[in-house]
Amino acid sequence: MSLNRLGSRLVSCLSPVLSPVLPESPLFLPRLSLSSLVSVARSALGFTFGSTFGSTVIAQRLFAVSCASCVMAAALAVSATPAAAQTPASAGHSPAVSAGTEAPAAAATVRDQEQTADADTDSAASADSASDAAAPDNSFEARQRALDQRSDENNYTYGVAQHNCYSRFFVNHCLNRARDSMRAVQAEIRKEQLALDGEQRAQRARARDERAALRRARNEADAPQRAAEDARNEQAYQDKQRQHAIDQAQRSAEAPQRAANAQAYEDKQRQHAIDQAQRGISPSQAAANQQAYDQKQSDYQRKLEEARQQGAQKAQERVEKQQSFEKKQAEAAQHKADVQARQKQAAEKAEQKRQDQLKQQQLEEQQKQQQQQQ
Repeated sequence: MSLNRLGSRLVSCLSPVLSPVLPESPLFLPRLSLSSLVSVARSALGFTFGSTFGSTVIAQRLFAVSCASCVMAAALAVSATPAAAQTPASAGHSPAVSAGTEAPAAAATVRDQEQTADADTDSAASADSASDAAAPDNSFEARQRALDQRSDENNYTYGVAQHNCYSRFFVNHCLNRARDSMRAVQAEIRKEQLALDGEQRAQRARARDERAALRRARNEADAPQRAAEDARNEQAYQDKQRQHAIDQAQRSAEAPQRAANAQAYEDKQRQHAIDQAQRGISPSQAAANQQAYDQKQSDYQRKLEEARQQGAQKAQERVEKQQSFEKKQAEAAQHKADVQARQKQAAEKAEQKRQDQLKQQQLEEQQKQQQQQQ
């Protein structure tokens, strides 16, 4: 309690001295150097204790020194409060803050963000105008890439501004401004994204409606053919049903005959067994006879198969011989043609040689006649 009373008395005593030095609002308190704080403390001590306690004892001087230290601590606390006090006030009273008291780097950062957002908006608008002439899918993809690029640039710009704000005096105010700018650009991007999604949904709905219309038109065009096909299928089904009913009736009518045939076969088997018993043929003998018969049948089938294979082999040999004969005939004909050609060439050469000899003889005779005439 004594310290609180001492502090309140000290502040009440120093208020006339600090009022011309410090501004009224703690939000716009500039940073005070240590020398300025010491000068303020000295002036406060001189104003407060100069007239009454100018020639005090050592205890009073010590009290004055402690008061001066308290004044310096209070001044330092007051100078440090604006950074924390502007957090709730910056959102509601940021438009009222003068441009001369804000940090120039934060203002430059905000201006850069606004210019970047305007440039991104212009680039997106130009991209949209250029993509209107392209295909819808390519246009949507290009616009989506542009929005993604703008989102990345907005996040990067906000990160840079957030990093730069921590080196400024009004940190919270700078962060709020950067966040507001980022959110404004983000809201614009979100609005364009919603519009793009709506256009894509509308385009997909139009394409779906067109496909449905094409299917309906195709179904309507194919309706007569389908009706005819259904009629043919129905007629074929009815014909099959009628034929099945006829077959069932015929089978039912033939049932007594089949039963009679089965009974006759059984009677024949019994009669055959009776005949074998009367002839004295035992079951073992009958089995041996059956085995011998089967062996004969197998031998006959084997010989028949061998004869068939031999016949096929001989036929193959005849074909090969025929081919060999034809080949030899062709070679003989070719050889004969070659011989005739060589004989013809030899005859032509002999005739040519004879003609040359005759010419040579005539030439010699002419030369002899000329010599005789000379």
